[in-house]
Amino acid sequence: MVLTVYLSGEIHTDWRERIENGCAVRKLPVRFSSAVTDHPASDAAGDLLGEETSNFWRDHKSAKVNAIRIKTMIDKCDIAVIRFGSQYKQWNAAFDAGRCAALGKPYITLHDADLVHPLKEVDAHAMAWATSVEQVLEMLAYVLSQ
Repeated sequence: MVLTVYLSGEIHTDWRERIENGCAVRKLPVRFSSAVTDHPASDAAGDLLGEETSNFWRDHKSAKVNAIRIKTMIDKCDIAVIRFGSQYKQWNAAFDAGRCAALGKPYITLHDADLVHPLKEVDAHAMAWATSVEQVLEMLAYVLSQ
């Protein structure tokens, strides 16, 4: 079995690469997908549809273009890992968690203990809450074990 894992959430640290590298080292049969993690490219996704003078409409169009990718990737994944960092608010990640919950897709939240209260509803629907990449790797290895 090859597991398709969608990686959602904060883009300012190397947590995605650490999960991908950790799975490679463990030789876990995992395929990864993710939203566009280049912030300027993501913000400019709607520019493909023409220039906007209003930031609202530029963001609106970019969010919709990005949603095509995100919706498709979440729909096709077996499990999602959703990372919440403490420096920025990842409203988009909370939305991804809600989509997973609505679809019955299992997801793992990855965040520090100081975010337990603000993420209580998101965590309530998660299959697990991890505080480290290592815990995520251990869960993926367990899911794939014979």
